Amino acid sequence: MAFRTLDDVDVAAKRVLVRVDLNVPVQNGVVTDLTRIERIKPTINELHQKGAKIILLAHFGRPKGEVSEENSLKQVVAALRKVLGLPLHFAPDCIGAAAEDVINAMADGDVVLLENTRFHAGEEKNDADFAAALAANGDIFVNDAFSAAHRAHASTEGLAHILPAVAGRAMQGELEALEKGLGQPVRPVVAIVGGAKVSTKLDLLSNLIEKVDALVIGGGMANTFLAASGLEVGKSLCEHDLADTARKIMRKAEDSKCAIILPVDAIVGWHFEAHAPHQNYGLDAIPADGMILDVGPLSVERINSAINDASTVIWNGPLGAFELAPFDKATVAVARHVAERSKTGKLISVGGGGDTVAALNHAGVAEDFTYISTAGGAFLEWMEGKPLPGVDILKK
Repeated sequence: MAFRTLDDVDVAAKRVLVRVDLNVPVQNGVVTDLTRIERIKPTINELHQKGAKIILLAHFGRPKGEVSEENSLKQVVAALRKVLGLPLHFAPDCIGAAAEDVINAMADGDVVLLENTRFHAGEEKNDADFAAALAANGDIFVNDAFSAAHRAHASTEGLAHILPAVAGRAMQGELEALEKGLGQPVRPVVAIVGGAKVSTKLDLLSNLIEKVDALVIGGGMANTFLAASGLEVGKSLCEHDLADTARKIMRKAEDSKCAIILPVDAIVGWHFEAHAPHQNYGLDAIPADGMILDVGPLSVERINSAINDASTVIWNGPLGAFELAPFDKATVAVARHVAERSKTGKLISVGGGGDTVAALNHAGVAEDFTYISTAGGAFLEWMEGKPLPGVDILKK
């Protein structure tokens, strides 16, 4: 995929509208996770060094077109200043005189954060007039928010129809990593998909089957496939009504020559809580009153063996109830195996979406993966093969 980047524009002395992701966790007015802010620092530093006037656009929360203190971006100003290490000004609106006054006072290299774009109903409606009002404050549009790229909003897609539009460095890095994961991957490719329910990942599974060589299915969703194969899963989380769907997916995988790797043993507990009594069982002996809370050691060996044969691994979702010890063992063991092979250059590993980042951080290996996406919904929609409006508009 060829797309326009900062290398394609001259930003010196230009007003550059930069769409960033500042939808960060805040408790008592303090940002508790700086990851998304740290991701945008390279783009902002580069624009600063090149003498651009840097105008940041972002959303925060779900204010649904209404102004509210709890959704004000004022809450992230202190954290943003700290991470960037640059003077930062704040404008109390993203359009109109309140924004213009602050922008008109900017010198080359200055950084301004505009107030929440979603305080205006025109943002999520991708309203042309609202997009034009945003564009009036800039000469160039830089989209550095892959996490919002699946939304056709005014500040993610609409602006790109009005101003010259390019990808920032964080967006560029994400797109290049994803291209290595599924676009033009080094084969064989193994996808690891976990999580609670098959119903939330039908599109994902259908798309992956046509693009990867092996698909590891774990978490609660594996139980649905096991039950569809005629195995008893006791009181485990299971969508029995999707048995036909699971069988169709397995048939499609066979037709596509994609190996489906399901658990061959399981860790069974009798209560969904940390350190609940538990035991390892073969799949032909799951107790009727027990629930599968993790895949067993033989399953881990089988998954790691598939990883040993792979050149690329894509990971979305934990293999078990990783938030409850000791039902995190399989997720941690496989994550560390992927990380070790990635560190030695034997594997390209891309992870992201939902609980995945938390699971890999829990395993202490997020830094060792080739790339970790913090994008959530956009990462999932990319894995599902859906168009991403905020990305498509940047294609050359």
